[in-house]
Amino acid sequence: MSTETIEKPEFNITVYTENQIGLLSRIAIIFTRRKINIDSLNVSPSEIDSIHRFNILINETEDTVRKLCRQIEKQVEVLKVYYHTNADIIWQEMALYKVSTDVIAEQVSVERLLRENGARAVVIRKDYTVFETTGHREETDALIKILQPYGLIEFVRSARVAIIKNSEGFNSKLREFERLEPGEDVIENEYLNKGQKVFTM
Repeated sequence: MSTETIEKPEFNITVYTENQIGLLSRIAIIFTRRKINIDSLNVSPSEIDSIHRFNILINETEDTVRKLCRQIEKQVEVLKVYYHTNADIIWQEMALYKVSTDVIAEQVSVERLLRENGARAVVIRKDYTVFETTGHREETDALIKILQPYGLIEFVRSARVAIIKNSEGFNSKLREFERLEPGEDVIENEYLNKGQKVFTM
């Protein structure tokens, strides 16, 4: 029996929700029960007032991701869930790097370092300097390798933020539903699964 592990593709799950206490915990439990690791999680306001947007990054099969999305969508406060491959989105991550100011000034051409890695200095103090860069994972990782020999003191990377390439956004879908169903309050999950045409991106 082969012990080789099949590399699973990255999927980006976008969840539109009401802003309710405890929802993040309930969504996390869905992944925990299936023994699926979340590689990146970002929660932010969305383009719709009072609606929040989760961006969740996982490595899984498409069939598993589809089932996950259906289960997440059953949560009362969840309005809609989409999933996409990296090819379907525009995404970035931001990273901060802290290094000794003395070391970096003595041993590295800082101007060249910033230019070649698309970075900028955000804090320069006598004892340390903090650089910032944005990009894909391999781009932020590249600067780690460059700075390690000079005593990288601290490193942190943000969660992924992503915009869906080929969509009009959830806002237009919600407005379309309100136009098709006049006089009905749009609350909780009552308008979900009313037809693929309304909610398909």
